[in-house]
Amino acid sequence: MTSEEQPAAPAPAPTSLANRYGGQKRAMGGSFGRAGSTDGTTDGRKRRRNLLIAALAVAVAFLAWVATSAATGSVSFKDIGYSTPDATLAQLDFQVTKNPDSTAACAVKALDSKFAVVGWKVVTIGPNDASAGTDGGHTTAQRVTLRTESQAVSAVVDNCWLPSAAK
Repeated sequence: MTSEEQPAAPAPAPTSLANRYGGQKRAMGGSFGRAGSTDGTTDGRKRRRNLLIAALAVAVAFLAWVATSAATGSVSFKDIGYSTPDATLAQLDFQVTKNPDSTAACAVKALDSKFAVVGWKVVTIGPNDASAGTDGGHTTAQRVTLRTESQAVSAVVDNCWLPSAAK
């Protein structure tokens, strides 16, 4: 005896899959490879290209801003050494790198064994010749003597900056 063939279970309708899992997502520019189609493919490509050009323009402008702001107004410093001749004095040697034509200000401090500030001073470093220091006058050595309240065990540069012009 032969058994009757049973019909296979019907395949789920595409709408039921879409209802369950969500519909297919469309790419931002539509499908590729069909130029001039009526589904907006060329509009999507133009939009994507314009967004890419705008992002590149913003990136180039940002990099130009970073490069020019760093070159025009920067000052850096490096501690070289210190000495404490007695309980009321501390000497600090440091280097300042800046544009030779500009004036810089540096805050220096002396610290005790508990890292408390026992001496503090703002030093102004004026413009200098191209023959002063190294790098054509960009880097100059400085020595500062600080009065201290008690015995200092170290002296450091806290910060250096280019002061704004007096108004």
